[in-house]
Amino acid sequence: MRVTGKGRIKVKPDITRITITLEGLYPDYAETLRRSSEDTDNLKDVLAAFDFERTDLKTLCFNVDTEYESYKDHGAYKQRFVGYRFRHLLKVEFDSDNERLGKILFALENCELKPEFRISYTVKDPEAAKNELLGRAVKDAKEKASVITAAARVTLKDIQNIDYSWGEIEFEVSPMNRLMKACAPAPSACEDACYDLDIEPDDILLLSSEPYSKLSNRYNDIFFVFIQLAFSRKTS
Repeated sequence: MRVTGKGRIKVKPDITRITITLEGLYPDYAETLRRSSEDTDNLKDVLAAFDFERTDLKTLCFNVDTEYESYKDHGAYKQRFVGYRFRHLLKVEFDSDNERLGKILFALENCELKPEFRISYTVKDPEAAKNELLGRAVKDAKEKASVITAAARVTLKDIQNIDYSWGEIEFEVSPMNRLMKACAPAPSACEDACYDLDIEPDDILLLSSEPYSKLSNRYNDIFFVFIQLAFSRKTS
């Protein structure tokens, strides 16, 4: 007998993540790389004022692409080379603290770099949450097996095999996107150069679900457990 177990838990976020995007367009490839490196160093300088080490800023993605623009020449549309655009996606994480977050966002919004950024929340110990979810799914599978064997009038024996598989579970919730300048107070209105934030992120909901063959676009949130059990028929 093969039984599928399901689980469901909620995890309270305790880590704040700021994802930052730096971009620039320059006519020369070497200059593009140099400017990208300078911008990253300048961003580290900004964050250093809030007790971050320079190594706390982590790169998620970096690429350089050629860029062209369309123009009309004697009635025909053509393209011409504009330059090289770099895009550097980075993140920095810290124990959730709205006061510290407000100061960091104010500094990012008002620094010369003018980066794009978004705020999200995650958990410090994702493995503990995964293990709790696994335990609940196994318990659910065993309870289902007991119901099935009782109805079939057979005796449940030892577990023969447990097969479980993780999808890429995202321990992240994003209550807001980039803080727009229209929302920024005048510097004189904020004595400590910060945004006054009161953010309480919702719990992260983790679910186990059906086997892959029945999934649609929710693969990244999937976890399932198969338990194979032995049984014998009851004797009357």
